[in-house]
Amino acid sequence: MTPAELDGVLAFLRQAERLKTTSRSAHTSAGQVESVAEHSWRVGLMALVLRPAFPDVDLGRLLAICLVHDLGEAIGGDIPAPEQARRLATEPGGKGAQERRDLETLVATLPLDVRNTVLSLWDEYENATSPEARLAKALDKLETILQHTQGDNPTGFDYRFNLGYGRQYTAGNPILEALRSTLDQETERRAREAEGRAD
Repeated sequence: MTPAELDGVLAFLRQAERLKTTSRSAHTSAGQVESVAEHSWRVGLMALVLRPAFPDVDLGRLLAICLVHDLGEAIGGDIPAPEQARRLATEPGGKGAQERRDLETLVATLPLDVRNTVLSLWDEYENATSPEARLAKALDKLETILQHTQGDNPTGFDYRFNLGYGRQYTAGNPILEALRSTLDQETERRAREAEGRAD
């Protein structure tokens, strides 16, 4: 890479740092608001430790997709899934179209080949066009649900939304379905506990 290209890479990395402070709707087990970077890290970790159950999936490509799947949120922030569902009826393209535009802004300083790689990986994820992208989508949903089951969530948190969340991505594979079943049971338990506190 040329010095100018390295400067562009550094500019991109400085902008991507925003993901460390971009909040999600989830809370950690200590009650802190989760960042997008924390979520993406654990999606990648899930990919690594579950990889043996998916021998036909390319781990490098899967991890790369996990790294870039929420990059655009460094510009536009995270939109919680319940809000995404509400907006889908009124906004053409939904969250994805805006996030793609934000990602284009974010990667603008990268060398063209690197920029195209990042955008291509994001498109692959968004459209679930490969086994790696479909698995990344499933892990993204499962990580969100996992965090909601272990987080110190605020009063009034809608646990049961997660019982239907992303189910189309976790269906059809015995490993993903087993994980989903366990997390659904934990979700229902947390919902009942929250209802007990509200009474």
